[in-house]
Amino acid sequence: MAELATTHLELTPSALKVLEKRYLRKDEEGQTVEAPEDMFRRVAKTVASVELNYAKSEAEVKNIENEFYSLMTASKFLPNSPTLMNAGRRLGQLSACFVLPVEDSMESIFEAVKNAALIHKSGGGTGFSFSNLRPKGDIVGSTKGISSGPLSFMTVFDSATEAIKQGGTRRGANMGILRVDHPDILEFVSAKENNSRLNNFNLSVGITDTFMKALEKDEEYDLINPHTKQSVRRLKAREVFNLIVQHAWKNGEPGVVFIDRMNQYNPTPSVGQIESTNPCGEQPLLPYESCNLGSINLAKHIRHDASRAAGVDWDTLRETVHRSVHFLDNVIVINRYPLKKIEESTKANRKIGLGVMGWADMLIQLGIPYNSEEASKLATEVMKFIQTESKKQSSFLADERGTFPNFEVSIYRDKTPLRNATTTTIAPTGTLSIIAGCSSGIEPLFAVAFVRNVLEGTKLYEVNPIFEKIAKERGFWSRELIDMIAENGSLQGITEVPDDVKKFFITAHDISPLDHIRMQAAFQKHVDNAVSKTVNFSHNATPKEVEDAYFLAYGLGCKGVTVYRDGSREEQVLSTGKTTSENRKQNTEHRESNTELKITPKKRPEVIKGTTRLMKTGCGNLYVTINEDEEGNLFELFTQMGKAGGCASSQAEAIGRLVSLALRSNIEPEELVKNLKGISCHSPAWANGGKISSCSDAISKAIERYAERGSKKNGNGSHHKEQKESKENIMLCGACPDCGGAVEHEGGCAVCRDCGFTKCS
Repeated sequence: MAELATTHLELTPSALKVLEKRYLRKDEEGQTVEAPEDMFRRVAKTVASVELNYAKSEAEVKNIENEFYSLMTASKFLPNSPTLMNAGRRLGQLSACFVLPVEDSMESIFEAVKNAALIHKSGGGTGFSFSNLRPKGDIVGSTKGISSGPLSFMTVFDSATEAIKQGGTRRGANMGILRVDHPDILEFVSAKENNSRLNNFNLSVGITDTFMKALEKDEEYDLINPHTKQSVRRLKAREVFNLIVQHAWKNGEPGVVFIDRMNQYNPTPSVGQIESTNPCGEQPLLPYESCNLGSINLAKHIRHDASRAAGVDWDTLRETVHRSVHFLDNVIVINRYPLKKIEESTKANRKIGLGVMGWADMLIQLGIPYNSEEASKLATEVMKFIQTESKKQSSFLADERGTFPNFEVSIYRDKTPLRNATTTTIAPTGTLSIIAGCSSGIEPLFAVAFVRNVLEGTKLYEVNPIFEKIAKERGFWSRELIDMIAENGSLQGITEVPDDVKKFFITAHDISPLDHIRMQAAFQKHVDNAVSKTVNFSHNATPKEVEDAYFLAYGLGCKGVTVYRDGSREEQVLSTGKTTSENRKQNTEHRESNTELKITPKKRPEVIKGTTRLMKTGCGNLYVTINEDEEGNLFELFTQMGKAGGCASSQAEAIGRLVSLALRSNIEPEELVKNLKGISCHSPAWANGGKISSCSDAISKAIERYAERGSKKNGNGSHHKEQKESKENIMLCGACPDCGGAVEHEGGCAVCRDCGFTKCS
């Protein structure tokens, strides 16, 4: 195994962990065989080799390779994940974003399913518009049958995605878009009513300008059958909008994309109309287009005066922008595309998407509050600079290598020649920001300090390094303070922290949703494509607040909006550090006051009833029998491991005995589920639309499903409503399916900062 410790790379333990698990090359036994330096060298060498196509000498190519290598190892810029994973390796697929057409025929639908599977296998994410499919109940002319509508076919795409593991390191992600004027729009908006459908899709409604005008005037608008192009009925725009708002408030979906605005900035309108985006919504693409993304770490572009941050280092930023555009344009050449049509469409427009990360870190170092007018002005200034310099470099490359083939039919045809139809996109940077050791995208801080993967009796803290440095320099650092901050996530309300420090160490929940929108709009002013950002709401936010955010986003020129209300997902982690500590204190006090207390398991009655559930695991079929007592409380659990024996069978039996002992000792079922769920083994399985990580995980899910029937508990009265309703200040959306850590909502995506698991980047 290659030694992960590095001598000149400044990588955090989290970065090393993520690199080892998801990026570094492994042998057939799964052992890591390259160090981070090797990975960056592999990528730099592969991308620089393109220069040989343009009559560069070997010395010039080596010099460019070293420039690319320095760019990445200094954490000034990182390309999207597939490039880091696959450059210089057999797969060679380097793009993250794809859009595939879905036309109104069975052939087109299943061609798209097949192509999506190939893309997911290669490590990319896909976007689809289902707006061209005829509505549910429509007559199919060729068979005289009845159309089942877009939603039924989306489940086919969802199932196919479930079955494909992306390049061994990433699982497929999709964007599904339906225009607001499609006859099935109400069913689409409600598609994720209970979070059990289409879990491999992000959903967005394609909002038209016509709809927004009808909404403004409180009028009706037409629903258009895409097959006949005729109006089939009219709906009140306000009623549809209210439904969208209500569902977004409930669980964050669907999002909205302003589809006409995206087409307003389509660089090649004569080539085709934009109907969909990549999975996180920031990259509008034509059918069969792909895009290569990369992000500049703004925290590495700060000018210092006597060891103090004094402003943006514009000269260094200019150099980074030029090299990054050069890098991304080379990726288009060296890329191995999953389909010939994708290669042709991508090379015809040569779109790249250069974005940023580390924005919150830059503001903190400069002492600028995230939710201030000064921050919005700087955002506009920084992005305008990146946009201008990226166009200069694209023009330079056009002089050397030629314009993109569709240049003469583009909106730029009477302007300066360009190599790339687009140059800027702000994407989520989940795992990239972990590698770079910076804040994600243009998001505020997730938390100043938080507990990472708390094991029994062990607390592992993640503390913002800038805050740690300031706290130690100014003398208010203490372990007790970090305990307090980790419980709250935010500094607000903590008297031990000086007010001037609180002012610029702002977390996502310290900021109003409208301030989130204003920041997104400030960057969007100078971005070719779109901006991926999560607009965070507190758990107590109202649907009216979501509505206000949508209106502000549309008014300020945003191209889409993704909202997330804390605690709105069923699987969200709701217990706080405070709740845990209070429970522990109560238990300790109880033990001290009654040292002779012993727990005696309830006796088994003569007659007992229950059910047996089949759970598919990586070790084989596991049969889980759960019995309840005469009062309907869960009482005992038995397991049988199909035809398998040995270690798996004996461990499952042991878990069953311990679970039975716990149930008979008045331990609540959800506590057992919490402790068994997410435990991983080397051989996971997928069944019933979900991942079974291990036999322990399967048993937890069996208990969970049984307990859901009538809200069965354990009859000991310890299930407190207030514990269920406790609110976590940090935006969590459940346990990571890979490691069990906390998953955050940010940048329109979800990412685990423990192991790097992400849905979309």
